[in-house]
Amino acid sequence: MPFSTILNDELIATHTSAGYWVNRTITDHLDEVAAATPGKTAFVDSRRSVTYAELKQEVDRCALGFLELGVRPGDVVSFQLPNWIEWIVVHYAASRIGAISNPLIPIYREREVGFMVGLAKSKVLVVPQEFRGFDHPAMIDRIRPQWPDLEHVLVVGSSWDAFAVTPWEDRRDPAELSSLRPDPNDITLLIFTSGTTGEPKGVMHTHNTAIAANNPLPERLGVTSDSVIHMASTLAHLTGFLYGARLPVQNGATCVLQDVWDAQRFVELVAQHSITYTSAATPFLHDLLSAPNLGEHDLSSLSRFCCMGAPIPRAMVRQAREKLPGMVVLGGWGQSENALVTLGIPGDPDEKLIDTDGYPWPGMRIRIVDAEGNGLPPGTEGRLQVAGPFLFVGYAERLEMTRAAFTGEWFDTGDLGVIDAEGYLRIAGRTKDVIIRGGENIPVAYVENVLYEHPDVEAVAVVAVPDPRLQERACACLVLKPGAAELDLDKIRAFFAEKGVAKQYWPERVEILDELPRTASGKIQKFQLRARMGEPS
Repeated sequence: MPFSTILNDELIATHTSAGYWVNRTITDHLDEVAAATPGKTAFVDSRRSVTYAELKQEVDRCALGFLELGVRPGDVVSFQLPNWIEWIVVHYAASRIGAISNPLIPIYREREVGFMVGLAKSKVLVVPQEFRGFDHPAMIDRIRPQWPDLEHVLVVGSSWDAFAVTPWEDRRDPAELSSLRPDPNDITLLIFTSGTTGEPKGVMHTHNTAIAANNPLPERLGVTSDSVIHMASTLAHLTGFLYGARLPVQNGATCVLQDVWDAQRFVELVAQHSITYTSAATPFLHDLLSAPNLGEHDLSSLSRFCCMGAPIPRAMVRQAREKLPGMVVLGGWGQSENALVTLGIPGDPDEKLIDTDGYPWPGMRIRIVDAEGNGLPPGTEGRLQVAGPFLFVGYAERLEMTRAAFTGEWFDTGDLGVIDAEGYLRIAGRTKDVIIRGGENIPVAYVENVLYEHPDVEAVAVVAVPDPRLQERACACLVLKPGAAELDLDKIRAFFAEKGVAKQYWPERVEILDELPRTASGKIQKFQLRARMGEPS
């Protein structure tokens, strides 16, 4: 059954007539580039590379294979793969036949994967045989009984290998593919984001919203077919999805994928492939500037480093100018629900590049409102709302939650911000209870729910504590039940491992308290805990 969305004819007409929704799919771009430059390198990963002609052949063959497995338009294909070319092939093949791509972050474990694949009602799941020492098929075997809708599991390094090379074109008519080209207003992406209600939210994008989000980048950032784009952030984040998996193909460029972040290896890749552009969270920039081999290689090609998800410290920008004078560092802000809404403009003065989160993309509008929804003047802090053609079309199976997040056309981001007189945005804080660790959202309610399952825990509050590299880490403040054994960080980590929770959600500090500070009505005062644990309230 198709997912319900908030998409309607009026919205389609508005963004189409304005020229933002151009009724293209990502495989339209692939077909054009493969025809124009078949021998050009499309993607390079840690294991192999493919030209555009080879990529198109692999995508078409995989799409026919999916049809043979019974995948039909509107079905969900989930894949928990590293930044490998197989990730690209699966996504483009699903797009080719109108199926919905559901990428899963490789470090997710039983608890997250079990929920996400179950909510998506996925028909096919693709996983690696092994990545970073973890046995993915064994995990899938443990949780597969939860998924009555899942029909096929393909394992890269095992069953996928035979599937991917089978000449499905001998069994099915390749003409099927063109007949199945989806409506660009159909859903193409179901990507999960950290929830603030204790469960992840499945954000849905159409072909049009995803294409629109990338279309303005070339003009502002100088991306062309000659660019060499790099991506080390997981392709299962919207940053990786848009600027690693799709931006190169939309512009006929080459992309270098890195499946495990290592700053020294990135330095080598820049020199080897003449990388010109990368997008990543701020800690990646920190690591690059600290790389011991930075001075040993020619990095003059690297002209753009776009930081997403966390502020860029002023000292880091100065250091980047000293060590890599040809590279412009730009800060931006966006969410899974709205892609990249603002980004700095090359040539902006320092007070804009460093002290703001950038200027809106064409078509994207931002506003600041008070608690009652009234507009606030420039320079005033309030709730940040967004409208425009990059916005998602709903949370999967959560239509009422979707509607509650909108005031008319305006999406309430859950962030606090300030817009200056020139229209530049500065994120000032969050109304949602989320910790941002190195650009990765840690959903506080989700973590607290796990802690409440511990038999010795009476009360829980998870708060952010500052970190010089990652900006924030999670600290679990616990009150134990009477007579409970003492808990420490190692015991909490073992408990989270037992519960099958992804490691990036594990608390990194534990404090045992006699009681949590509360208001007269009993609400926990987290600002007091943040101050006590080291962060100004």
